[in-house]
Amino acid sequence: MSLQALAHDLDTLRHGVRAAVDRTLADWQPWLQGSDYGPSAANLAAWLALRRQDLRPLQPRLRQAGLSSLGRCEAHVLPTLDAVQALLHAALGGTALPAADAAAFDAGAQRVADAASGLFGAPGTDSPVRLMVTLPTEAATSPDFIPRLAALGVQAVRINTAHDDEAAWAAMVERVRAVRSASGEPLRILMDLPGPKIRTAAVREGADRLRVHVGEELALVAPDQLLQVPERLPVLSCAAPEVLRHVGIDDRVLIDDGKVSARVLACPAWGLLLKVEVAPPDKGWKLKPEKGLAFPDTDLDLPALTADDRRILRFVARHADAIEYSFVQTPEDVRVLQVALAAERPQDWQRIGLVLKVETQRAVRHLPQLIVCAASRQPTAVMIARGDLAVEIGFARTAEMQEEILWLCEAAQVPVIWATQVMESYLKNGVPSRGEMTDAAMAARAECVMLNKGPWLFEAIEMLDALFARMAGHIRKKSHLLRPLHSW
Repeated sequence: MSLQALAHDLDTLRHGVRAAVDRTLADWQPWLQGSDYGPSAANLAAWLALRRQDLRPLQPRLRQAGLSSLGRCEAHVLPTLDAVQALLHAALGGTALPAADAAAFDAGAQRVADAASGLFGAPGTDSPVRLMVTLPTEAATSPDFIPRLAALGVQAVRINTAHDDEAAWAAMVERVRAVRSASGEPLRILMDLPGPKIRTAAVREGADRLRVHVGEELALVAPDQLLQVPERLPVLSCAAPEVLRHVGIDDRVLIDDGKVSARVLACPAWGLLLKVEVAPPDKGWKLKPEKGLAFPDTDLDLPALTADDRRILRFVARHADAIEYSFVQTPEDVRVLQVALAAERPQDWQRIGLVLKVETQRAVRHLPQLIVCAASRQPTAVMIARGDLAVEIGFARTAEMQEEILWLCEAAQVPVIWATQVMESYLKNGVPSRGEMTDAAMAARAECVMLNKGPWLFEAIEMLDALFARMAGHIRKKSHLLRPLHSW
């Protein structure tokens, strides 16, 4: 292996990355002007430039030379490239390059840690992973529920405003504040805006007894078009009828978390004619309202901030430490929320955290811009909303995509919430599966893990705490830590 050739190829890579950073930062400058997010944005731009290259031919050559293969450089891209090139120049006896700044290697990780502590509270002594719990209705009335969460070390609670009402939310907030006052622990409050209600609504009279099977046709319409569909067809209506005009022939429509997959055959005046391609075997799928709809082949150009969200925002802006933004897909969605938030709290809206919920393919595509637009103005985190995302991109891609989002957010130096179906079977029946325990162990790479409600919630918290304490000795982000092993 020629070290000269390796140094040349690495130098070419470094120059290309640096040039790309300058171009990307120029594009992002309208967001970054007057912001202190610039160093993090520069690192994100460097990582994007680096990962748009195929580094696989270069990596074994770097390993053979005893150098970093660039596999763990997310939080410090340019310092890593500079350090490797400095060592190569020294090995070749060339002009000494400036030594890499040691502080630059730690700065990115420290920014992520500081942001996570600000948004979710300080980590426990045994693990850097914070726990966030979605509050059930019981939390509004039970005097013991929230104090018990705090006693178990939960750092944050989530109020989902798609459920309950303002009186219940206010009661939950008051109980959290009482715990804060009594314990001195700053239990964080995150509140979730519902976003567009893209789900099934009313079915045609009598259709609620119908089931659809693979190969059959199905109509999807606006609620006021139910009676316009030919009688031979089973009919569902869509609670967000404006969605239907964006859907084209051959686009897929997924119903009820993907239990039904159908394809658009035609777009008649009354709505969409679908053909069912996937449905539960034997019994098929029973037509019913209040089930999720997803359109993975369609760019839904819908406002993320609905009229209902704006009404709810008046309460959220007064009480939440951070807002979880559903269905956010574009930088314009972020700007619209920030303008609305500034109208509610003009003096200090930038102190409120913003959690970008990644639920759609469009959000994935725009994630770098979403982060820069948000983080240049207020504390920002990303939630990997794995349930909705899995329906959108397919279950086969979900594992890959959650890894890529973890990497991108480390490069952007923003914290991540690992959400949806964590310990789900344990929460429901007190018996964990092997698969969900492995999934929970992998969640230790995020800064925060979200648990949903269930009868075994408190036991699940204790189990996760013990698991994260063990994993903290083995892994930090993509880095495997070599603590002593005692199994052999």
